[in-house]
Amino acid sequence: MSQDLRQEGSPLPEGAPALSFSNVKFYYPESQAPAVNGVSFEVRRGEFVSVIGHNGSGKSTLARLICGLLQADEGKIRVWGIDLSDADGVKEARRHTGIVFQNPDNQMVASIVEDDVAFGPENLGVEREEIGRRIEASLAAVGMSDYRHATPSRLSGGQKQRIAVAGVLAIRPDILILDESTAMLDPRGRREVIEVVGRLNREEGITVLLITHFMEEALLADRTIVMNRGEIVMQGTPEDIFHSGESLVTYNLCLPEITSMADALRERGVDTRPCLRPEELAADIAAHAAKTGRQCAVSPRISPDKGPKHGAWDIDIKDLTFTYSAKSPFASKALRGVDLHIGEGEFFGVIGHTGSGKSTLIQHLNALIKLPQANKKYRPPKLKKGQTPPVMPELRVGPYDLADKKCNFLQLRSDVGMVFQYPEYQLFAETVAEDVAFGLKNFNKDLSPEEVEERVRAAISAVGLDPDEVCDKSPFDLSGGQKRRVAIAGVIVSRPKILVLDEPAAGLDPLGKKEIMELLHALHSEWCRTVVIVSHDMDEIACNCTRACVVSDGRIAMCARPHELFARTEELRSLGLDVPLTAKVCEELKKYGMDIDCDYTPQGLVAAVSAALGGERDA
Repeated sequence: MSQDLRQEGSPLPEGAPALSFSNVKFYYPESQAPAVNGVSFEVRRGEFVSVIGHNGSGKSTLARLICGLLQADEGKIRVWGIDLSDADGVKEARRHTGIVFQNPDNQMVASIVEDDVAFGPENLGVEREEIGRRIEASLAAVGMSDYRHATPSRLSGGQKQRIAVAGVLAIRPDILILDESTAMLDPRGRREVIEVVGRLNREEGITVLLITHFMEEALLADRTIVMNRGEIVMQGTPEDIFHSGESLVTYNLCLPEITSMADALRERGVDTRPCLRPEELAADIAAHAAKTGRQCAVSPRISPDKGPKHGAWDIDIKDLTFTYSAKSPFASKALRGVDLHIGEGEFFGVIGHTGSGKSTLIQHLNALIKLPQANKKYRPPKLKKGQTPPVMPELRVGPYDLADKKCNFLQLRSDVGMVFQYPEYQLFAETVAEDVAFGLKNFNKDLSPEEVEERVRAAISAVGLDPDEVCDKSPFDLSGGQKRRVAIAGVIVSRPKILVLDEPAAGLDPLGKKEIMELLHALHSEWCRTVVIVSHDMDEIACNCTRACVVSDGRIAMCARPHELFARTEELRSLGLDVPLTAKVCEELKKYGMDIDCDYTPQGLVAAVSAALGGERDA
């Protein structure tokens, strides 16, 4: 091994699997249905296994059972040959397992990186000198040696997640479990973490269990397990699983988008096989083009962008700057002179690498962060002779001038609804109805109890939940997808003119993402003037947004329609971003002399390829 990262002693008994479940069942308190229902499977030493399934299918429960964070109600679990049925077995097995959760902030316990990495070994009673060696080896394994003395809170999401992986490696696990560990990372951060995990599996022989909603991550595994309603319903190589087609749909999972595009092209007469990777689909399209004599096909051009429309609820930003912890040794400039126009009626996307300033930017839109001159205690600085006054930022949202101290900020926050990252963390009330009603009562103190109830039930219905079923429930008893819907209901109950959402679909399964975006489009078409979403998912931006801007290092690097934005693949990658699957297919097609112009939606690519091969652009 290139690094000494695995558990010393306690060898795996000869012939024993690294991990085994035998008819395991687990019930959460007060739940009638088991979260894990009769599960049996084995993982070999050094194997890389991915686990996929819809939200609530039992994936995370499975991971917590392996680590002994939960105790099985029935059945037998063995980790590294150790029976987890008693406390001593759990304690010993934990020396062989490490888990990295979705949100790295939930695992950070110290103010210095090296102290955070040392936390696990210290709790295992490792000697001080050995802890130092483990810190050095673990940080080197994830490429974070230069950050040993840094403060975790000041690192990017990808860096934090790598530190979380290092903290797990420091206990020298034989089995590494990642529970949606890349869900909230930007494309570069996601790529960094997965590359580290893959290398540890190949070079160090560490057994990996990867729970994910990203199909491209699942494809990297030796074997894929599909869960549905607490049960394992499919197992096999990723290729076998994803080529099963309709079976995945049966279990509330979507087909990989690349497979769906191949199927759609086949229906139009293009000879494509079921594909799982962009290069495979491009090769099949090019082969069909060559066979039909269209080797250098060029698709019809899309008309140029006429720019955003203008209306009474435009968003106009000029010279916006912001510094966290200003006038302190920890000052960090988040925005550096942002100029941006978002027209009324747009479904607008904001993308950028972690720490680029996206969340800081949108928090200005409903004055969660106020402009300096809008603060009551603000006084213009006294200028010395010949000194020019500083350029002050300007921000207008519809009729509101957010640079004016007299702006009605309470009404602004009613008209500009904000849904934060991890919106389920916003829930706090005893019942769903009370939680949804909280903002409505604050913004509309004259509403009668009957009016409040009517609007709360309407908002809950609008997000696809049954008021009769959930109103009196605790929001903490709901599934992850239901919690997110309730959090959105708590914002839309006031019927804001503008809806701003920070990663609204992150962490959801493909079907859950699709449902959330359909909900936002329905609200947009019915009464919400403008929707602004922050997202790390480039396919989400391509398929839903009228325009999008790229934030990089506190500035707007680009702003255009997805069609124009994602044509600049190298530029986007240089900014730590990725491009949609469709753009990757077009990029591969150029290697075959095929220039395909499309809007980078799956439907648009299928239509453009069909047109380039002599068919019609529209089905």
